[in-house]
Amino acid sequence: MRISVSSDMDEPVARLVVAELRRRGHRVREHGALRPGADARWAACSEAAARDVAEGLAEQAVVCCWTGTGASIAANKVPGVRAALCTDAATADGARRWNDANVLALSLRLVSEPVLKEILDAWFAAEPSTDPEDVRNVARVGRLDAVRKDSQA
Repeated sequence: MRISVSSDMDEPVARLVVAELRRRGHRVREHGALRPGADARWAACSEAAARDVAEGLAEQAVVCCWTGTGASIAANKVPGVRAALCTDAATADGARRWNDANVLALSLRLVSEPVLKEILDAWFAAEPSTDPEDVRNVARVGRLDAVRKDSQA
């Protein structure tokens, strides 16, 4: 799978995300502080990774900043992106399952190596729900994207 990864800081957790994804066989595209010369501001690098997903250059993305909040906010401004800030495996599972999240947001401050591996295990093991209510909710979020696009035009 092609996965874009961004971080506003070149922190061990961010490097571990990249290494772990590659170890799992994914092709990683780096943004922000992970790529020399790239814009490392959290809003810019999170947007870049999210745009990769929206434009089909990546199937998913992982965006990181100190709390994970700014990265998730920036990513969620990109139409077609459903970013979820996950600090544990159960949240990652639910985000993929019920929300069909396609961008994982992580806190560089809160995530340790064992927790990161648990989050990634849950994220990649979960499949989007086919329950009609869940499907309708995800579709509604997609319609919000369309409304936002129309209001910006």
